[in-house]
Amino acid sequence: MISVAVVDYGMGNLRSVAKALEHVAPQARVTVTDSAGEIAAADRVVVPGQGAMPDCMRELDARGLRESVVRAAATKPFLGICIGLQMLFGESEEGDASENVRGLDILPGRVPRFPVAAMQIDGGTKLKVPHMGWNNVSQSDRNHPLWQGIADTSRFYFVHSFYVDPATPALTASTTEYGIHFTSAVSRDNIFAVQFHPEKSAQAGLQLLSNFMSWKPS
Repeated sequence: MISVAVVDYGMGNLRSVAKALEHVAPQARVTVTDSAGEIAAADRVVVPGQGAMPDCMRELDARGLRESVVRAAATKPFLGICIGLQMLFGESEEGDASENVRGLDILPGRVPRFPVAAMQIDGGTKLKVPHMGWNNVSQSDRNHPLWQGIADTSRFYFVHSFYVDPATPALTASTTEYGIHFTSAVSRDNIFAVQFHPEKSAQAGLQLLSNFMSWKPS
């Protein structure tokens, strides 16, 4: 039986993620956990997250889970969702401007805020931040196993004010347009991480989670 650890560091809609995974993989053992041992023992690891990056990083450290997440991202199929994507990178613009809010530095790049000046569409209509609601996702690597069965430009559900800006273009697995063209998913080796919420994204989201559960990174 495949075991999946959904990392609980006090931030995010963990139960919704767990229920979606149970739905697509009823034979798997899905555990919402803040135990480093359970994370290490799991076959696959999912790191969701909602809220502010500084709070998420503080809670991850307070629960002693930083090392476990870093090790999981290096050794087993790993899915990051929302803040679980952003924390993979380095410095974030979120939080007190006098402080450097740093992620895990697993992937090269930064986490900027949506630029106010660019938040408009043709005709000058202003776009709201946070970016909240359904939007199209354009697949950069349509051959990636996690896009199997998902049509290019399918719509997924977003809630965020910040986005990742990878230093290496090859990391980008999909892009989305919202005032600017931004990276909405990344991939490298055994890591796949998304800015949107697959657990809230109807059939396309469930298909992505199902693909993750059967994914065998080379």
